[in-house]
Amino acid sequence: MTDEAKKAEELLTKVKEKESPAEQEKMSKEAQKQIEQLKTKLESFRKTIVKKFPYIAAIGLIPPQASKMFEEEEETKKPEKERLIHVALIIPNEKEKEFAKVKAEAVKLVQNIKPKIWLHVYLVNEIWEMASDGKYDMVEAIGMSMPMHDKGLLGALRVASIHRTLCLRKFEKYIVSYVIAGSLTRGEATKTSDVDIFVIVDDTDVKRMSRAELRDRLRGIIYGYVMEAAEIAGVKNKLSPQIYILTEFWEGVREANPIFFTFIRDGVPLYDRGTFTPWKLLLRMGKITGTPEAIEKFLTLGEKVHEIVDRKMMDIATEDIYWSVVTPSQGALMLYGMAPPTPKETVKLMKEIFYEKEKLLEKKYIDFLEHVVIDVYKAYEHEKLKKISGKEIDELVKGTKEYIERIRKLAEEVGKRNAENTVIKMYEDILGMLGGLFGKMPESEMIEKFKSVFINSVKMPHHYLDVLHDVIKAKKNMAKMSRQEVEHIRKDAQVLIANLIEYSQRQKLAEIEQLRFSAKINDKEGEIYLIGKEVFIISDVKVPELKRIDLEKMTIIKADPSELEEALKQPKKETKLSKSIIEKIEKLIGKIELVF
Repeated sequence: MTDEAKKAEELLTKVKEKESPAEQEKMSKEAQKQIEQLKTKLESFRKTIVKKFPYIAAIGLIPPQASKMFEEEEETKKPEKERLIHVALIIPNEKEKEFAKVKAEAVKLVQNIKPKIWLHVYLVNEIWEMASDGKYDMVEAIGMSMPMHDKGLLGALRVASIHRTLCLRKFEKYIVSYVIAGSLTRGEATKTSDVDIFVIVDDTDVKRMSRAELRDRLRGIIYGYVMEAAEIAGVKNKLSPQIYILTEFWEGVREANPIFFTFIRDGVPLYDRGTFTPWKLLLRMGKITGTPEAIEKFLTLGEKVHEIVDRKMMDIATEDIYWSVVTPSQGALMLYGMAPPTPKETVKLMKEIFYEKEKLLEKKYIDFLEHVVIDVYKAYEHEKLKKISGKEIDELVKGTKEYIERIRKLAEEVGKRNAENTVIKMYEDILGMLGGLFGKMPESEMIEKFKSVFINSVKMPHHYLDVLHDVIKAKKNMAKMSRQEVEHIRKDAQVLIANLIEYSQRQKLAEIEQLRFSAKINDKEGEIYLIGKEVFIISDVKVPELKRIDLEKMTIIKADPSELEEALKQPKKETKLSKSIIEKIEKLIGKIELVF
């Protein structure tokens, strides 16, 4: 780990310790009392100076462990054995003419404070110059200072410094430059500003993985530290990292890419291993100008403007407008009940269903859809259309807006029709099932019958009667009902229908049970089905062979299971299993003992 990384690591550790409850408990009561007194005196100073000069960007109490470097920097002899408190006061660059006035007033205000205050007054640019000169520890100390007044600069610098330290601690050998830019370096940072940071990763000696893999792996880690840095810093500023590998960054510089030039010109290094700072100096000296090929590329870019505009206009027509009309059309067809069609099928189906069959859509909208899909998109696909004018784009945009509005109305009409069909089906299903159970009768009598058979006998919950009323009411007022109301009733009706089906099935099973008797036939478990004057016998359920007995003719023959099923479907015939019937059966098959 380099000396710079070690210093950053130590500073981060001390910041964490300073904020921990355990460390605070170690402080003596006297020390705490002195700190509170100092805070009170400094608070008075802050209020007075900020009131007089409201444009002051920040005032921060510099960490004690960083005091020595500030004293050495200003080359002012410190009085022996005198304890000093270092305070940084930062002024925006545009107020440079006010610098002397602010400093004189600030010094005057702190001269009677004890312990003695050593005031360090800086313009924002002076802090960035420290960084450009490699004095990263001083810049970081300012960022880590306890804010007495901060419009956003200290907080943004603090979170960037902590994030930088976390990244260096994890993979210092790969990072060649950690640079801040954007509103922070312009002195415009607020307490909620995004903090733009650029991290350049050395990929010149990568052997175990590809350059892209290295960048992606480090990007994940760097982004992962963003939240942690914000939590430690205790600020709302959001870090916005950009990660570049060294080789691609150098290519961008050689090609005179404006993004990289701007980054080098305005960026401020918080950490650099001799890469970014030399580039910044060379740019200032005019030594980085891009290759002849790159310069020619910039010069000829304007000449291609018509080609670029033509291509973008074709993109609007063949992508944006095309999908803007095709997608809603597919949605309307899906609402009608069809599977999502392909774009090619969409035009044909819209015409066949909504224009020709349902007569819900006017021909001009079918013509517009055909124009967009066939005359524009297909012609472009087959290279028959290579250019489109601005006037045509305007007409397409206007037509698209009208088409989308019309399809929205179409969807409402289709939805309303679907809702009406749903109501009719619910009504017919429920009333049809009740008619099957109770026989044909008027609607009002059907409701009363349902109430007496199911609700009064507690065979079904009382709210099922409400569901029945809702379905009948919906049938009468379906033109006024919304799709949401219909859907709500449909869900309740499905539950009622399921219960009616189950009841009907139980009824049929009960009828079958009355015709079926378990018996021991020649000491084996068997079954007897008595249907009218016909008897079906299974002598042994383990070897289920079905036989049919005609009691009048006293004959027994082998039967097919389908014959039994068909007999059970016939209207129920009143038949009693009398002693005489059993005796007749015994004459044909042997001893019978009924099992109850």
